[in-house]
Amino acid sequence: MAAEPRAGTSAGTSAGTGVGTRAGQAAAGWVPERLSDRLAAALIAQIDSGALRPGDRLPTEAQLSARHGVSRSVVREAVQRIKSRGLLISRQGSGVFVAAAPAHRPLAFDPKVLESMEAVVQVMELRRVLEGEIAVLAAERSTRAQQAGLRRALKAIDTAMAAGHEGVDEDMAFHRAIGEATGNPQFSRLLAFLEQYLRDAMRVTRGNEARREDFMRQVREEHRAIVAAIEARDPALARAAAVAHLLNGQERLAEGGLIRPDGSALPRRRRAAR
Repeated sequence: MAAEPRAGTSAGTSAGTGVGTRAGQAAAGWVPERLSDRLAAALIAQIDSGALRPGDRLPTEAQLSARHGVSRSVVREAVQRIKSRGLLISRQGSGVFVAAAPAHRPLAFDPKVLESMEAVVQVMELRRVLEGEIAVLAAERSTRAQQAGLRRALKAIDTAMAAGHEGVDEDMAFHRAIGEATGNPQFSRLLAFLEQYLRDAMRVTRGNEARREDFMRQVREEHRAIVAAIEARDPALARAAAVAHLLNGQERLAEGGLIRPDGSALPRRRRAAR
């Protein structure tokens, strides 16, 4: 995952992150960049590094707006996002302060995880590790009703594609149904959390696959192979089918000219000067 940018050395002297500049606003890859995400990441980096310590007062909204070159609405959104993670607290009439370090930090990824084709490949690697083992447990534990749900999910993907849609929501629902078929609710919770990161990566892969009928046919066959292995209660085959699906997806990105065959990102194209 992409590393969070190092920001300034103190609450009073932190350097700007460039989030409001043309370079900062330009999307680093295939996903439109949100300034509030970048600002939130910069402030969280200061908290993690100790530049902002528990009890420190956050610079005012106006100060953050000027320092980072963004609007006050962007600052408010970024601060609210950090508050939702329990890292900042508001004190009536006093401002916003860094919260005491919690005993357990919530699971969270850097918002910039979705900014590049390299990150797409990284997310696919994450899916490969998770979904291979999820398929194993689904093959071992799924009920007939859950298997019927998998077949319905496959049909929903076909219906969406036939209607000219990219099928991202339906594809996510299919993989979520496999997680539910494990009988372990923790997988469902984990996949629900990861959806915010997986959805945009899947949008890239499905958008690439929709450009070619042979790609679409391959994906359909791979999905059906996963379901067939689960229904046959063959854990090894289910794992192999799930892993092959993700590996083949990476190969399709390479064939589509979006990444190199080794999975690395292509050089970024320079934007024409305006």
